Amino acid sequence: MKKLYALLLFLSITCVAFAQALKSPSEFLGYPLGSQYTYHYRIAEYFKYAAQTSKKVKLLQYGSTNEGRPLMVAFVGSEENLARLEEVREHNLHLAGLSNGPATLSNAPGIVWLSYNVHGNEPSSSEAAMQTLYDMINPANSRTQAWLKNTVVVIDPCLNPDGRDRYVNFYNQMRGINPDPNASSREHMEPWPGGRVNHYYFDLNRDWAWQTQKEVQARVALYNKWLPQIHVDFHEQGFNNPYYFAPAAEPFHKDITPWQRDFQTTIGKNNAKYFDQNGWLYFTKEVFDLLYPSYGDTYPLYNGSIGMTYEQGGGPAGGLAVTMRSGDTLTLTDRIAHHHSNGLSTIETASNNNQKMLDEYKKYFDNSRSNPPGAYKTYIIKNDNPDKLAKLAELFDKNLIKYGYGVNKTVNGYNYFNGKYESYNVNAGDMIVNAYQPKAVLLTVLLEPKTFVADSNTYDITAWSLPYAYGLKAYGLTESIKPVSTTPTAKPAPGIANSGAYAYVSGWQSVQDVKFMTALLQKGIKIRSASQAFEMGGKKFTAGSLIITRAGNTRADFDKVVNETAVALGRTLTPISTGFVDKGADLGSSAVGFITKPRVMLVSGEGVSANDMGEVWHFFEQQIGYPVSVVRYQDLSRIKLSDFDVAIFPDGRYSNFPVERIQNWISDGGKLIAMGGAINQFADKKGFALKSKDDKKEDKGGKKPDLSPYDGRDRESIKNNVPGAIYKVYLDNTHPLGYGYPSYYYTLKLGDEIYDYLDDGNVNVGVFKKDSYVTGFAGEKAKAKLSTGLIFGVENVGRGSIVYLTDDPLFRSFWENGKLLFSNAIFMVN
Repeated sequence: MKKLYALLLFLSITCVAFAQALKSPSEFLGYPLGSQYTYHYRIAEYFKYAAQTSKKVKLLQYGSTNEGRPLMVAFVGSEENLARLEEVREHNLHLAGLSNGPATLSNAPGIVWLSYNVHGNEPSSSEAAMQTLYDMINPANSRTQAWLKNTVVVIDPCLNPDGRDRYVNFYNQMRGINPDPNASSREHMEPWPGGRVNHYYFDLNRDWAWQTQKEVQARVALYNKWLPQIHVDFHEQGFNNPYYFAPAAEPFHKDITPWQRDFQTTIGKNNAKYFDQNGWLYFTKEVFDLLYPSYGDTYPLYNGSIGMTYEQGGGPAGGLAVTMRSGDTLTLTDRIAHHHSNGLSTIETASNNNQKMLDEYKKYFDNSRSNPPGAYKTYIIKNDNPDKLAKLAELFDKNLIKYGYGVNKTVNGYNYFNGKYESYNVNAGDMIVNAYQPKAVLLTVLLEPKTFVADSNTYDITAWSLPYAYGLKAYGLTESIKPVSTTPTAKPAPGIANSGAYAYVSGWQSVQDVKFMTALLQKGIKIRSASQAFEMGGKKFTAGSLIITRAGNTRADFDKVVNETAVALGRTLTPISTGFVDKGADLGSSAVGFITKPRVMLVSGEGVSANDMGEVWHFFEQQIGYPVSVVRYQDLSRIKLSDFDVAIFPDGRYSNFPVERIQNWISDGGKLIAMGGAINQFADKKGFALKSKDDKKEDKGGKKPDLSPYDGRDRESIKNNVPGAIYKVYLDNTHPLGYGYPSYYYTLKLGDEIYDYLDDGNVNVGVFKKDSYVTGFAGEKAKAKLSTGLIFGVENVGRGSIVYLTDDPLFRSFWENGKLLFSNAIFMVN
């Protein structure tokens, strides 16, 4: 008994000594947590310190940001579970049907994944992440140690380090000795572009499924290796709002299961218990719905998890302290405490319901493989554009969605592009996506032609179906067809079949063709483009085809440079031996235009939408590798505009627009690309042809009073709303803006903006007709307004032009089919 007592005493002393050795965040940082904002490198240092000090933490750097900051997660668990961490992961994937290995663990832990600070200027959660890590590994905390016996907790302390440090740098420079709680003081007024977004000004919380950004690509790749049972995304909202947690608001996507709904409520009630004890205000079941598939709550839900958003009041205007509308002062310390409480509460709920949670998780994926949701059991994606089909395959690979090829048969299915059920001959190169697979729910959500929306009052877009986004014809089949092969049909070898030709011709139907063109331009190769379709040697070439003639390219290594570039970018060139064509314009004709190397200016700064500007910036730098000069809007009055051939004005609200100066530059030969709200600087203005479409009809008896019930006015306003619906654009593909497209294009409409048709020799390139609406929610008044009108057009101004892009062809960079249209605006339109 004495020996046992001595042993217990020794263990007790050891634990106390360890607890003393493990520093809290406040002790490690040297200041009380919440008294100032912590730079990202210090957060990373604390996580590294915890991993070095505790055997209950394993740290993994899974990537880095565009600015070089590390992305990391901490795996937190009992020593036993961390020792078998890879077995835990494999077992979890086995439950999901994504591992061929046997289920080896009889007492497997559930996995809870906590993601913090995806919006950089919602910074309290990264501070809370440090405190949560400390409490989970502190051996003196008996409650948390009990939870770790049957849970593994994954903590990602900061999903957006670049955005976070942009905000923290701002705030730490603006604050005084004491925080000023007056919301009008400068420390609460974050400048453009704000810390919400990443380096390229993308909202990382809307990129989970698309994975266009470096940070998201690395994170979701890791996430899909684990597929946790619970995922929480920590956010902040306006500082006057109480805390929000699950259950979420309607609409829920119809494929979210009853278990996922119910367990959200179970977790929410446990969160509420602790908030009630502390007298903290909160709300649930409002605002934040579960529909759009690329959020930090919905993407996990469509992957078998319990996905949730937690929203603390604060955000960029929160500072260290801010006076709320109620007269109370909200501090950073308060915000940390709320996030910290809910983090621990969620882990507790998972621990207390571990076996049920694992059973339902397995059931979810079993059902996916045996009884997938949705009307269609097979999706056929036609191989009418191999480059775009390859891009879609990349997206499926990132999301572990299985697909294949090699089927030759006649089927009957729903044609996405005409809305009819019809027969179709499947060819060996067409993509076959069979729904009977572990990722059945996700693929159904991404591919279903029409998403059911139970409540039109949504937080984000209501349509995103990938065949429309990629411009690929597709069919939905009610029968199950399995692919024969996992590889597509062989493509022609890239490069030049034989060198020394009179000219080489390359296609123009995808961003890969744009990359090929820009690479040659930057190597000094001169390129022409066909303004009309032509035929030579039995081959047909469409308008927009690139023609690389020996004439004008006198360098000795001409063939070598062209061939190496084509091989590097997977382009197959057609050599031609003469400039005399069989049909169409000869290569020396004025109908074969010369592609210049444009000097491009991109406008940024106050008034410009950071998201939309970032899409353009990212497109140039990361997708087509072409130089662009980013200038500030406030500097336009002193910039030498003649240094640029193209000026891009993204969506925004521009004030004091220098109309006369810009008009003179266009008249002298400049080309301006106006996107979204930037078009308002020209519509209905003197000297410009563009006119707004007037949808207002005055009643004979004058304006009627608004007698709708007060509590129904939000619903009434929805009649004018278009929160993201897909429309068919009728496209003039004989115009350079339409090169590479069929006679139609599917656009994502984000509002009711539309204009009257252009006249006086200007060109209506893309228009709506009465049957243009395809899918997604559009209010009845908005839908009526959008029945006819101009969406894309080109106006001639002197020797220059304005390209009007009412809708965003680069939307969140996942609208793949718009990228060629935007490239046409830059390089093809004169």
